[in-house]
Amino acid sequence: MSQTEMEMSAGPAGGAQRTGTVKRKMWGGLRQQWKLLGLFEIDQQHEFYSLTSMMKEGLSAAVQNTIDNPPPDELSEDDYRLEVTQIHEDFRMETFAGPVFASLRRSLGMTEKEYQHSLSDEGSYLQFISNSKSKADFFLTNDKRFFLKTQNKREVQFLLSNLRIYMEHLEKYPHSLLVKFLGVHRIKIPHRRKKYFIVMQSVFYPDDRINARYDIKGCEVSRWTDPAQEGSQVIVVLKDLNFEGQYITLDQHRPWLLRQVEIDTSFLQRLNVLDYSLLVAHQPLHQDERHQCLSFATLIMRTKKSVITCSSPTHAGMPTVPGAVPEEDSALLISEMDAGTGSCSVTESRVGSDLGSAPSGRPCTEQPVGTVTDSMELRDFQAQNRRLLPNFRNPLHVIDGPEHRYFVGIIDIFTVYSFKKRLEHWWKRLRHPGQAFSTVSPPAYCHRLCQWVQDHTR
Repeated sequence: MSQTEMEMSAGPAGGAQRTGTVKRKMWGGLRQQWKLLGLFEIDQQHEFYSLTSMMKEGLSAAVQNTIDNPPPDELSEDDYRLEVTQIHEDFRMETFAGPVFASLRRSLGMTEKEYQHSLSDEGSYLQFISNSKSKADFFLTNDKRFFLKTQNKREVQFLLSNLRIYMEHLEKYPHSLLVKFLGVHRIKIPHRRKKYFIVMQSVFYPDDRINARYDIKGCEVSRWTDPAQEGSQVIVVLKDLNFEGQYITLDQHRPWLLRQVEIDTSFLQRLNVLDYSLLVAHQPLHQDERHQCLSFATLIMRTKKSVITCSSPTHAGMPTVPGAVPEEDSALLISEMDAGTGSCSVTESRVGSDLGSAPSGRPCTEQPVGTVTDSMELRDFQAQNRRLLPNFRNPLHVIDGPEHRYFVGIIDIFTVYSFKKRLEHWWKRLRHPGQAFSTVSPPAYCHRLCQWVQDHTR
């Protein structure tokens, strides 16, 4: 049984042990030697079995604490600074700003029970080994719904110090493409270094049919990755140069994407960060998913998911961020439509243009269909750059084009444009004259990524 201690904390503290460093170097060497890429089940013989077992136990107890002590309807400053320590037999688990992240999960339509189940299911975690230069370790829950990533102390402090404005951004723009952080934790294991990690919603969920993944930074230096061999099961995340000659084909949804990328990157520019990535993946739509006609029942359900939704990240009574439409509501809507005008339908392309943005890239002034009839709601809908979300899992990161389903999100938002990064910028200018590299000022980085999306969508 876990013992819970609640205490106000000024911030996380770090530590290091030589044995942990040696082990990391050995593991890093094996990565280079074997050139491993992809997903690997963390079984009892795996290097990280002990750590991930502690993560599962600690996260289950942390979420249970939230279930037993639900977050308040309105968050306070104390909630942002709260630290909860739970003592287990072989380790301690610390949870930072728990009520804040619980409120965000609630606003996403996620119950604590389903979150707890994914994090602590009997199935093993998966390790994701990528071609990233990051020294972080990446894990996925067995259902691949949530990503767990180790972070250093500086990155955790940066996230926690900017957590309030991050939450405010998600409230202002509920359909933001920014990665959704769902928890920040630290494990203390006796005689070993403290381990910080974050829990995120996976952009590429569900990945059953995804056939290509890309990490885009809008530049060219070191932005090529050798693709996996034909028929290989290895998961390779490709880069900018691999994408050349291709397009993200969205038709009427393109203006929405351009605007949302502009909104999110401008926010990151204000945080003075760079080197973030636009994740893009795609899968072909099945024949019955293309050019589908929507019944009014389906249309109302999707509109409800997009507009009349769960609570705000910071105020439980304010609906903003979308969640799932309960089954009983779906059944009621369908029965109502069957009894009335259930035989009528409307094409998705028409709906998308009505609820989305005009070709200019700015929100349109048409009256949307469905439940958005009040002019005040329409102005809010447009100001928040909402769109008609797909009737699909992970709707905030999924956009359907005419022939492909795209998964899109912005990740890795912790790199501050520090003095060290400024020096790196000047060094790369000398080393790569006339070439586009990743280390540029936040305004230049923001503009360049927006330009890449402009040039590679249609």
